[in-house]
Amino acid sequence: MKILDEQETLKQHALPETAVAAPEISVFLPVFNEEPNLRPLHAKLDEALRKLGRSAEIVYVDDGSTDGSLKILREIADMDPRVRVVALRRNYGQTAAMAAGIDAARGKVLIPMDADLQNDPADIERLLEKLDEGYDVVSGWRKNRKDKMVTRKIPSMLANRLISWIGGVPLHDYGCSLKAYRRESLQDVRLYGEMHRFIPIYASWAGARVTEIPVEHHARTMGKSKYGLSRTLKVVFDLMTIKFMASYQTKPIYVFGAFGMLAFAISLLGGLYAVFLKIFHKADFVQTPLPILSIVMFAVGVQFLLMGLLAEMLVRTYHESQAKAIYAVRERLGFNE
Repeated sequence: MKILDEQETLKQHALPETAVAAPEISVFLPVFNEEPNLRPLHAKLDEALRKLGRSAEIVYVDDGSTDGSLKILREIADMDPRVRVVALRRNYGQTAAMAAGIDAARGKVLIPMDADLQNDPADIERLLEKLDEGYDVVSGWRKNRKDKMVTRKIPSMLANRLISWIGGVPLHDYGCSLKAYRRESLQDVRLYGEMHRFIPIYASWAGARVTEIPVEHHARTMGKSKYGLSRTLKVVFDLMTIKFMASYQTKPIYVFGAFGMLAFAISLLGGLYAVFLKIFHKADFVQTPLPILSIVMFAVGVQFLLMGLLAEMLVRTYHESQAKAIYAVRERLGFNE
């Protein structure tokens, strides 16, 4: 009887079919083994979306859950016509689940959030209000974060400062999943590795206006956290990747050439010093490792230059084969469509 009552309530508040077909808002949530959280989470989402007065859809992406999460998601989808479920074949990780949610979402505004009840759906309204001020991306900032200090908060604080410095987009909390994006700001974003946390940086590179607001954060009461210190190293590697892409994506010869020139310089200095020792100190070449160092560094320098030329060819093939522009246009005036 309780499930039937819930079903009737949701159907009463569900938006018309025409609105569901073209929603203004798409909320999408990666789900991995969150069985006890899903029903209370959906109830909160339903309440928050009803208050908005805008057409909306909810996309749950089941990332290969091994508990009863998918079964509950099927039940929720049967009760609520706004709900769509994408079930992945196995556990691909949060970035892949986020990418699946972006691909499935149809709304003009896309809002990702976690399914562990730590994000508060009531904050969606505030994100949208900030977005309406003219921003393209509004990021949540868990200012009063309810997590462990040593294993979560301190590493996160250090990582956020490093990411802000390298990425050039000063945000306090890249790890907060609760954000709001205009669809066009995610149009050319392709996610790999653990790079979902860097979406505001990608969007900023494409000219999006990015800001942040404080949001509520609740302690986890049910289920088990999927995050740990092991993710920190992955973040560092991904950060190196996005820094390379930001600075050298269309000119990789600059970075490879710089390392090549450094190797050539070490080779030259080592060779000259070996000759100096031979002439003025009668030191035979076999008495010092400098000649070998000089030869090895010369070979390394040649390899770096060749790798840079190869990378240049790959970049040109990437852009020209897809007719992909190296710039993004915000607006066009006076053009015939």
